[in-house]
Amino acid sequence: MYHDPLLARRVILWLWSLWALYWLISAANTKSTQRRESPGSRLAHLIPLLVGGVLIAWHATRWPWLAARLWPRSATVYGFGVALLAAGLAFAIWARAHLGRNWSGTVTVKEGHELIRSGPYAYVRHPIYTGILAALLGTALASGTVHAALGLALIAAALLRKLRIEERFMREAFPGEYERYRGEVPALIPFTASRRSAPR
Repeated sequence: MYHDPLLARRVILWLWSLWALYWLISAANTKSTQRRESPGSRLAHLIPLLVGGVLIAWHATRWPWLAARLWPRSATVYGFGVALLAAGLAFAIWARAHLGRNWSGTVTVKEGHELIRSGPYAYVRHPIYTGILAALLGTALASGTVHAALGLALIAAALLRKLRIEERFMREAFPGEYERYRGEVPALIPFTASRRSAPR
């Protein structure tokens, strides 16, 4: 089946651009910050996120091994990748909208912070990360290159580090309550843990 690499890249770019536009617009309406991670801690996951993003988006490379394909171009694989990308971005937007003014791009505790457990937060504790990782996996599948796979691995590692810091902040902000939530809802992958009450 015919597969146009240029059109494929454009569709992926449009989807990510629409998501980024929503993210920028929605970032304007958040609560005041009560507590924030240190600048050094933020840089420790921000730098790998940026490097990973560049790797995924990079098409012209001086190093052929980075541009090497992990599997042949295929309209079927591309279609599955784009579908996963779109679904992941939609899930992240749902989570962002549901989180409302409690959201922040950095690890923070907001003034009057609420522990959200409904909507996508009833299925995973970090649905924004779930959606972004699914979207990145879809992008890497559609790309099928070494540089996209490396970018995905870097971003996943950075988000997992950020997730652990967020968990610590939430345990301190909601003692007992967040620990029970952790016992009932998995971190990233829905339906991978039994829905049980954590020990009190």
